[in-house]
Amino acid sequence: MTYRNGVYIAFNGCGTNIPTESDIRYYNILKAWNNNDGIDFNFVNSHEKTYQVKDTSSESTLKGRLSERLKDSKSLLLIVTENTKNCSEILEHEIVEAVDKRQIPIIVAYTDSVTYGDQNQLPEVLKERIKNKTAKIIYVKFEKDEIKWAIDNFGVNDVLGKKNAIYRYDRKSNSAILH
Repeated sequence: MTYRNGVYIAFNGCGTNIPTESDIRYYNILKAWNNNDGIDFNFVNSHEKTYQVKDTSSESTLKGRLSERLKDSKSLLLIVTENTKNCSEILEHEIVEAVDKRQIPIIVAYTDSVTYGDQNQLPEVLKERIKNKTAKIIYVKFEKDEIKWAIDNFGVNDVLGKKNAIYRYDRKSNSAILH
């Protein structure tokens, strides 16, 4: 059995590796918070626990590496923007692997407070798992404190007794409540 302490971060790459044209900019914000000693925000990045893959890697090599990273992850943090619903085959693979094979809870971080909690912004593959109640989901805003709380409190071992359902972070009670 592996030690599942990593946070796997997923987002829509939008078919480009140019940060200003992709949702990778939010991933880079998370890494900047994590690397800043002056900010109380720490997590083990699952993407840094294995060898990197190149943009020229075959799809099977890429999916294999992503599956390896998910195997050691305690949660999947899905960054949701206006691009997420039109997800790529890779993002679909990450969600299926996380929910169906690894039973990893998903932290859904909405970058836009207007669409917070809107399932229409989610990929179909995730909406199916929500409808079928095969996933544990928590909605948070893409804010440092909410994401930090979710990373610290909504991992594989933290949600063992929770139903497969949607939760949301409640700032007032500092807890996860059913949505």
